[in-house]
Amino acid sequence: MKAVRWTASEKPGLELHDEPTPTPGAYDVLIRVHAASLNYRDQIILDGKYLGPLKTYGVPLSDGAGEVVAVGEGVTRAKPGDRVTASCHPHWIDGPPLWEHRLDSVGISRDGMLADHILLHENAIVHLPASLSFVEAACLPCAAVTAWTGLNRSSPLQPGQTVLVQGTGGVALFALQVARMFGARVLAITSTDEKARTLEELGADAVVNYRKVPDWEHEILALTNGKGVDKVIDIAGEQTIVKSAAATRIGGDIAVVGFTSGFGGGLPPIDILGRSLNVAGTAIGPRRDFEALVAAMAQHKVTPVIDSIFPFAEYRDAYRRLESGSHVGKVVIEVSK
Repeated sequence: MKAVRWTASEKPGLELHDEPTPTPGAYDVLIRVHAASLNYRDQIILDGKYLGPLKTYGVPLSDGAGEVVAVGEGVTRAKPGDRVTASCHPHWIDGPPLWEHRLDSVGISRDGMLADHILLHENAIVHLPASLSFVEAACLPCAAVTAWTGLNRSSPLQPGQTVLVQGTGGVALFALQVARMFGARVLAITSTDEKARTLEELGADAVVNYRKVPDWEHEILALTNGKGVDKVIDIAGEQTIVKSAAATRIGGDIAVVGFTSGFGGGLPPIDILGRSLNVAGTAIGPRRDFEALVAAMAQHKVTPVIDSIFPFAEYRDAYRRLESGSHVGKVVIEVSK
């Protein structure tokens, strides 16, 4: 099979390899990967800034989808011919995150999806509805599940609530789509009027250009009659967390899912106490959340926002598109057709 692997260095490069296709063990599923997609963390790995454990010479990319081609003798959750994707943490089936879940991560501590075959334990398998293509399903495992989990972690998202999303990256756009499926009102911030129009076309009720309105939290408060939003998906971290807290209602929820602007932020404890905020870090989610997300997308006929699709041979160009920061939605690599 063909597989892209990291080189061994503080700032890994990428190399294409020809290597034997693995054989399933008793509870393994061999998937022919049709498509894979990139996330922000895939770029910071190449920048040498990823903080977690990485598999030496590992295959990158957590997100992908394809067709089952072989299974081990003990497998009961999949059969050859099934259209599937996979949970990023193969053995996190339900419940809160545990340390062992973090230690076992597709495209991080184990080989990922940037190969034409991947071998996974059957626990990771998520079946696809007919409404989702392989390219569309490849966009879901990390960003979409993170959005779903973040909106429901501290308390379930309810119809009529107001959600604040930030930017036009994968998690932000999925959070917008999930919120709309729940019947919530969506407010957004972004950096350009063009991106603002895109967010409005996708269903955002109001968008604030934070370059034109640096103190955007005041505008968000005004849009909620001074009350504040019920939930925030905070993407940027350092430059947004204090403003996110100021824009959230008393007793509201902030899901911290990223740090695109830095690791700091300095959210004062009084801001949390004074507004009785629920601030929680959100890292993807269990398989049960993924399955619920896929079912909801099929019912509501929702598909991911895709920025661009690259052939496997142009995987470096896909990374460059991600690095540019100009993408709106997911960057996908079509591994095999």
